[in-house]
Amino acid sequence: MKTRTLIPVVALALASLVLAQETPRTSLSPHGDGAVYTPDQIKWKAGPPSLPPGAKMAVLEGDPTKEGPFTMRLSFPDGYSIPPHLHPGVEHVTVISGTFNLGMGDKFDKSATQAMPAGAFGYWPAGMKHFAWANGQTVVQVHGIGPWGIQYLNPADDPRKPKDPSAK
Repeated sequence: MKTRTLIPVVALALASLVLAQETPRTSLSPHGDGAVYTPDQIKWKAGPPSLPPGAKMAVLEGDPTKEGPFTMRLSFPDGYSIPPHLHPGVEHVTVISGTFNLGMGDKFDKSATQAMPAGAFGYWPAGMKHFAWANGQTVVQVHGIGPWGIQYLNPADDPRKPKDPSAK
């Protein structure tokens, strides 16, 4: 009698397992319980005002302007550059496509950068002075703990500040 009851239970469990494997899961709960983004689901918008014009961004997790973990992607056109700056927290960068060239120091010098090709990962501590430029259309993923910020070493490089019309 016990075998007769056990067989249908096992058959039902196996059928459920097969059905679960045939139904791909593309996203999880949108209520903070996790998410999966396929490339076509990533919503790009104009880059943050803290970066020079031309960048695009997509926030994948959290809110970089608030306390807590965040993940965002930044897309840069070929030749795009970010002047020397620093961040208040550790910066973690994964290159998704293109080549992200990173240099350390307070003066922008393309020849003093290290190429980070697609698949590369790097991190550097809070307060580290650095700069970057993109070779080819480049997408990077940045993650960290917010609130995120950027401070340009030369205030004239900060795109959030109005340009002085008398400056050359």
